[in-house]
Amino acid sequence: EEEPARLGFDAVPWAELKTMSPQEYGDRVRKRVDDAKAFLSFDVDFVDPAFAPGTGTPEVGGPTSAQALDYLTALTGIDFCGFDCVEVSPPYDPAGITAWLAASVCQEMLALKALSVGRS
Repeated sequence: EEEPARLGFDAVPWAELKTMSPQEYGDRVRKRVDDAKAFLSFDVDFVDPAFAPGTGTPEVGGPTSAQALDYLTALTGIDFCGFDCVEVSPPYDPAGITAWLAASVCQEMLALKALSVGRS
């Protein structure tokens, strides 16, 4: 946790994030970003493997897919310049539920960008 801070990142571990509402989290990020452009990277292994098993580095105890999407949609109002969704591993995702989550994440990312068009 020291390294991200040293590099200027505000990394919020799930243990801390789950104590915040999505709105509180969104407010924290908007305050940090202010009017600057932002890049959002969504790491699928953040989500509990019961909801996203198709990753090479599963993290038991993470949020549900619904919770993760709620925190993501709370980022409305930020001027995003780019996004990525990483750590999806199809060989570990035989039912395709991780791929469906990743598609939903990308859809929400596009919606966030659409909502920020015209800000810059």
